[in-house]
Amino acid sequence: MKNKQILFSIALFALSSIFIFSCASTSSTKLSEAYPAFYGETPPVSILVMPPINLTNNVDAKDYFYYTLQAVLANNGYYSFPPLLSMQTLQENSAYDSELFLEGNISRFGQLFGADLLLFTKITEWGKHPVGGHVDVGIEYIFRSTSTGETVYSRKGTIDCDTSFKTGFGSGGGLLGLIGLLADAIGTAAKTAATDYTAVARSCNYATLANDLPAGKYAPNFGTDGENAAGVASFKMSVSAGTYGDQVYYVPLVSEDENVQKQNTASGN
Repeated sequence: MKNKQILFSIALFALSSIFIFSCASTSSTKLSEAYPAFYGETPPVSILVMPPINLTNNVDAKDYFYYTLQAVLANNGYYSFPPLLSMQTLQENSAYDSELFLEGNISRFGQLFGADLLLFTKITEWGKHPVGGHVDVGIEYIFRSTSTGETVYSRKGTIDCDTSFKTGFGSGGGLLGLIGLLADAIGTAAKTAATDYTAVARSCNYATLANDLPAGKYAPNFGTDGENAAGVASFKMSVSAGTYGDQVYYVPLVSEDENVQKQNTASGN
């Protein structure tokens, strides 16, 4: 009887934990309520990705994120300025250090690029675990309007990105299962050591933004997703590296984008 009570208590605790986690991971707030700036008369069309602010010891983490953000923004229906050309222009205008503009006046970027929003990214954690095949990432995304200076969207959290390798035999029993576990361990160590960490960054970007950032002008569900539930502002999740591809579906024609025309006019072209 005592053992049954213990098992019942454990099961009840597990169910309670799942319920609490579910509540913490979802929100009853609608996208249109959480991010009203995206549903007004002049919703943002173009986004300039600023060089990420890297607060970790991994010097390459900044590049991992910078060059993988454009795809998820384009897939969400926004015009995102090409990273290589943007970086060159930012460097030429002494605007490479995003820390200087995170809370400052950003109207000049609207004039120079014709961008409606600036995307600031803070990388707060980047730690890889070769044995377990995981990368722990702490990330924060901040979207600011170049016309008003206000923050129109922000989300931060920690992501456990699985880079492990599995043969499928490790779950079996006997000698075959043991060999499978050994092969998984060796494969995971090799895969983690040779991981393309741009895939990790890409997966983090898609997992955080793809289903929460309101759809932009060039997405088929533009203006119709306001009733969808917004994600929680602070989150913790797990993803698998390489889960998300880098296909770009909704890229506007440059010649038809009024923001690019503004940029050309501002630069004298």
